[in-house]
Amino acid sequence: MIELVDVYKTYRRGDSTIEALRGVSLKVEKGDIFGVIGYSGAGKSTLIRLVNYLEKPTKGQVFVDGQLLDRYSVQELRNVKKKIGMIFQHFNLLESKTVYDNVAIPLVLVKKSKAEIRQRVTELLDFVGLSDKAGSYPKELSGGQKQRVGIARALAGNPTILLCDEATSALDPQTTQSILALLKQISQTYPITILMITHEMAVIQQICNKVAVMEEGIIVEQGNVLNVFGSPQNETTRNFVRTVIRNTVPSSVIQTLKAEAKRRLFKLEFIGQSASEPVINGLIRNYDVQVNILFANMTEIQSTTLGNMIIQLQGEDPVIDQAAGFLQNQGVHIEEVDSV
Repeated sequence: MIELVDVYKTYRRGDSTIEALRGVSLKVEKGDIFGVIGYSGAGKSTLIRLVNYLEKPTKGQVFVDGQLLDRYSVQELRNVKKKIGMIFQHFNLLESKTVYDNVAIPLVLVKKSKAEIRQRVTELLDFVGLSDKAGSYPKELSGGQKQRVGIARALAGNPTILLCDEATSALDPQTTQSILALLKQISQTYPITILMITHEMAVIQQICNKVAVMEEGIIVEQGNVLNVFGSPQNETTRNFVRTVIRNTVPSSVIQTLKAEAKRRLFKLEFIGQSASEPVINGLIRNYDVQVNILFANMTEIQSTTLGNMIIQLQGEDPVIDQAAGFLQNQGVHIEEVDSV
């Protein structure tokens, strides 16, 4: 559906050169809710603007529906863009027009009849829960309502791709939850692929099935959300994951524990069914070890339970090794660590 292949984007400002993207490659499959996360300046906004050719790559290729965008004529590219909706951080509504007229803009531009416009706008305002606001102006709406108008407008032309540029970052937490729920409903209702950029890992956790982590113009890690959350490989990714999954123990506690003999630390990861099995109870019943649970956390990602636990085992080394093997055989990912 969307594919970037070894894409570079360079800006020149006077005598200076800024490399916004450096060899970025990613693939968004049809029906994905694909999240791109990174800190400010990572290159996220540049990446998403390449998909609808608001920006052109300095080098590399951008494909939409299997077609290379730079091979289209101006008119062909215009037709492709009609199938790409975009939601903005600050809504980008026309203050002088009513809610109805804002949603109708894409339809007016393609010269739909008044009857077609009325039917589609009415349908969309009902879908986003704003049927009673058709005659209101943006200044009369809350931030969440404005974003719902923006979403309805983005859907007006029946797009196959929906781009979300920090769509929730200007909203309070409760409103963010309602907008994410709406985006998920859109994914379930319409044949649409969603590409969203954000700096909030909680957004990725709640709605996305795949994620790419960006830093300084490159993708440092990408994959299935559950795998990335469960086993982040890059330090930037780990920092983001820690914002929603706490898995650390105070260093003062660690130093105290490390000083004690015959005690070893392990990180455990439970995914899916293993998270609901009484494996710790089985460990205690079957092995001559003392178990000290230092930390435990359960998180739901893509309707799958992800559990993290840090435990300390005390006993003879051969018995601890057997106990660790038991946990592994129960489907638990286990890693011995010197510090956590």
